[in-house]
Amino acid sequence: MLEPASNRRLLIVDPCDDCHRLLPGLRNVGWDVHSCTLASALEHPCDVGLLRLQASHLKHPDAVKDLIKRSKTEWIAVLGGDELRMQNVGDFVCEWFFDFHTLPFDVSRVQVTIGRAFGMARLRGKGTVHVDEDDHELLGDSRPVRELRKLLSKLAPTESPVLIRGESGTGKELVARTLHRQSQRRDKPFVAINCGAMPEQLIQSELFGHEKGAFTGAHQRKIGRIEAANGGTLFLDEIGDLPLELQANLLRFLQEKHIERVGGSQPIAVDVRVLAATHVDLEQAIARGRFREDLYYRLNVLQVVTAPLRDRHGDLSMLANHFAHFYSLETGRRPRSFSEDALMAMGKHDWPGNVRELANRVRRGLVLAEGRQIEAQDLGLHSQNAFVPSMGTLENYKHLAERQALCDVLNRHSDNLSIAAKVLGISRPTFYRLLHKHQIR
Repeated sequence: MLEPASNRRLLIVDPCDDCHRLLPGLRNVGWDVHSCTLASALEHPCDVGLLRLQASHLKHPDAVKDLIKRSKTEWIAVLGGDELRMQNVGDFVCEWFFDFHTLPFDVSRVQVTIGRAFGMARLRGKGTVHVDEDDHELLGDSRPVRELRKLLSKLAPTESPVLIRGESGTGKELVARTLHRQSQRRDKPFVAINCGAMPEQLIQSELFGHEKGAFTGAHQRKIGRIEAANGGTLFLDEIGDLPLELQANLLRFLQEKHIERVGGSQPIAVDVRVLAATHVDLEQAIARGRFREDLYYRLNVLQVVTAPLRDRHGDLSMLANHFAHFYSLETGRRPRSFSEDALMAMGKHDWPGNVRELANRVRRGLVLAEGRQIEAQDLGLHSQNAFVPSMGTLENYKHLAERQALCDVLNRHSDNLSIAAKVLGISRPTFYRLLHKHQIR
């Protein structure tokens, strides 16, 4: 059964006479067909695109690449004999197009190819991640992420300090930026400081600023990061790495709401909301005398904990596809999907580096991939790594297998739980009951 024409839009870009002769047959089988020039192609939404690839396009390919990347659909190249003989045409077409046809057309084959491209475009669209960047950048639909977004919406309007805790690579700075963006201070500065990345002898000057002549090399007054954040939000990343002497100065600022520049004597009032983040155990650092207990209680008024990627069941494929689209702009390559082996390998991997590790592996995969999909080896992963658990009871094995099956199907079908349940051969209510039983999502 044909889909309504309004749902099957074909755009022919820079059409030739042979392309025009296709139109009656395509319209007869249900396609709503339009044509335009390459320059105006992005103004015409479509489900499938047909591009008459010419020598000028191949010599200056950036406009074609930009169209394919930004239109988010599948494109079919149409080539004449002259274009087929051009150098590197094969690599270019294989990299950027779903398929190609040579002139003169085999009309029945063209119709089949366009139909397949439409199906692939629909599939690709279901995995597309739409992000409202003004709202948040915390992607995912797993239970930890949904609960995190709900918590942030409650904490953002307050003025209280927030301590953000979690493993490295779990998005602590994204949490801080989300809190700022949803707060009353959103139009004021957001200033981030990595307390573990600055040389110890420069931290005081960086935080509090200095007056001209305060020390050798201080040729002019410098405004510190705290003062630069006045009216906005100050984010202190890796607060556990701040030296004890600076911890005392920071505590004084939090208590008195004013600073003194190095070499200065006049107090300067500063109004900031302080957010801090750490991946270390501050309670243990306090016990060892490496972190001030009074500063800890000043910073830990409200607390947020970011979940590691291994606990965010169902978010893995969504995040991987997001990074594949994001980094395709940087690498200059077409966004690629992931093979079944790659998805299995990602599902088995423990992700010690969390979301940051996933982003880096996908970035690597886009560069190394030779086919139309990213494979496990492109990501630096081995899909056949067998995990052999220690011996246990049969009930333990059943429990582990049931949980692993749920996690695997969520990694592939997190956007459609009905399909996920069908893949496992169970009803949707049973699927929800098992999710609840294993505390997933």
